Amino acid sequence: METHYKKPGWMTTHVFNQIVAGLTRMGVSVRGSRVLEVRGRRSGQPRRNPVNLLSFQGEQYLVAPRGETDWVRNVRADSGHLALWLGHRRDEFTATELADDQKTSILREYLRRWKAEVGVFFDGVGPDSTDQELAAIAPRHPVFRLHAGG
Repeated sequence: METHYKKPGWMTTHVFNQIVAGLTRMGVSVRGSRVLEVRGRRSGQPRRNPVNLLSFQGEQYLVAPRGETDWVRNVRADSGHLALWLGHRRDEFTATELADDQKTSILREYLRRWKAEVGVFFDGVGPDSTDQELAAIAPRHPVFRLHAGG
């Protein structure tokens, strides 16, 4: 499978992500924001990134709107072990990556909640798109189901 990754722009990296991560570290969740902590696959050092935690139908998910990001590769390399921070609270999880045919309803809900923020990374597909359109982009957007405890 071809690797898909959309690099964030300067404004996202140096302004938006910094603001959201700062507020999240202070304990203010911006529409579900958390700070993801995962061990770097090469360095072994903790790496942190702001993410949107999706709670949907009694489960929690992380979606990678930009595709095969470093955090995705790090989660895979560390057998799904990760932590999510909100303020001083650190919750540990094990993540299971979903198969492409399991992603449609999760991607639809993710886009329903955060399309204004991440829609540009989904090639014109949105929450009102057909199941077929969502299924077509599913391989480009890793999705992880989270299980409490690391």
